[in-house]
Amino acid sequence: MLRSTPVTTMLPVIDLERAAPEVGSPADADRDALLAGLRAPRAWIAPKFFYDALGSTLFDAITELDEYYLTRTERAILRAREREIAAASGCDGGTLIDLGAGNGEKAASLFAALRPREYVAVDISVDYMHHSLEVLQRRFPGIVMTGIGADITRPLVLPAHIGRTRRLFFYPGSSIGNFVPDQAQRFLAGLGAHIDDTGALLIGVDLVKDAATLQAAYDDPLGVTAAFNLNVLRRLNRIIGSDFVLADWRHVAFFDAAHSRIEMHLEARRAVCVRWASGERRFAAGERIHTENSYKYPLEAFAALLGRAGLEQHACWTDERQWFAVVLARRSGARRRSDCGEPTPVDGGAADQKR
Repeated sequence: MLRSTPVTTMLPVIDLERAAPEVGSPADADRDALLAGLRAPRAWIAPKFFYDALGSTLFDAITELDEYYLTRTERAILRAREREIAAASGCDGGTLIDLGAGNGEKAASLFAALRPREYVAVDISVDYMHHSLEVLQRRFPGIVMTGIGADITRPLVLPAHIGRTRRLFFYPGSSIGNFVPDQAQRFLAGLGAHIDDTGALLIGVDLVKDAATLQAAYDDPLGVTAAFNLNVLRRLNRIIGSDFVLADWRHVAFFDAAHSRIEMHLEARRAVCVRWASGERRFAAGERIHTENSYKYPLEAFAALLGRAGLEQHACWTDERQWFAVVLARRSGARRRSDCGEPTPVDGGAADQKR
């Protein structure tokens, strides 16, 4: 039984991003990637740089917006189908590995059904994750918890003490959409290398829908998504010593139907020159920095993507509008494949806004 009592044990948090500050470290790779993006003919910033402590907090605020249907819809599916998910996964009592864990609340919503022996939170925002883990450990002292500070776009390294069987990798929120399809395939194949025949992947997938709904979710009238997008420039200033002025930029988001993806950009309000120690970049008024893609999949296209990565869909659950899917996958040939279950009714309004 899961109990909620105080706990005083120290939480193990392994920060792979700071473990090796020497030349060639992840920090050096991040600086090189940022500079390469700024110098590219069409400037770009990888979306992983959104998630410092403030960026993580702003993203949590985004998930509370009426327009941002993804979290609300996925949460309703998980809540309604948690026992089916636990039974289909076969991983109850095993290790739940939460990729891009954030505050961990989505994973925690499955604790009662999955009864994990061990919970592993993986996130690039280490300080934010550490605080969230402390909160979760007080609520669920019977679960062994470990935090791993890591960039999940790099090959995943799990400590030796993490259980090797009945691993359930949990990747919610449709973050898989941030990868272009070839990158998504490599990422999924990399996860498959950590899953044996007793393990599985539980992943959230945002499905194709009308452009107006998609665009509103990424360009809310309150401006929270705009603040989230602009905050990445503050982070660049810290990492590479640049002199971006946030007031010189505005948030732009739109649906590119040809590529079935939302694109987010930062657009220069006027001609500006951004400088850093080793160089500079001049931007014309209206010139953009590409900060994020979010691909939207038909169900059959995502099943095909899994197949190319050496995985196979074994079950999936959707809402009644077919806006979002939660998919359970295993290594190809591990067990019998199944189709999507009955759709889950979801309140489309603002009543269900708490994580």
